[in-house]
Amino acid sequence: MDERFKIIYSEEAMTFLKSLPAKASKKIAYNISKSMMIIDNELFKKLEGTEIWEFRTLYNGFKYRLLAFWDTEENTLVIATHGFIKKTQKTPAREIAKAELMRKEYFNEKNNTK
Repeated sequence: MDERFKIIYSEEAMTFLKSLPAKASKKIAYNISKSMMIIDNELFKKLEGTEIWEFRTLYNGFKYRLLAFWDTEENTLVIATHGFIKKTQKTPAREIAKAELMRKEYFNEKNNTK
């Protein structure tokens, strides 16, 4: 089965993943690789009213989240902006705003280097 997209991790996303216990990081990596093969809203879901998507992992009672966005201009890429441990029912607005700002900066930089 072909991957539906390639993933690029921002430095901040990598720092988050490296800060986690090894087993939690492995579970997140497993869920992301699974998301690349099949559509599963429990693992990778678009946040309503935004261009931001959320990789979702529940492990050992913790809700791990990596926020991301799509870039389909040349290749099908998903850029993971950053991660956090979700403590509320809804994804915090500040986390979504941070991902949206990173998305805007990514496309501004990409368009200015063409």
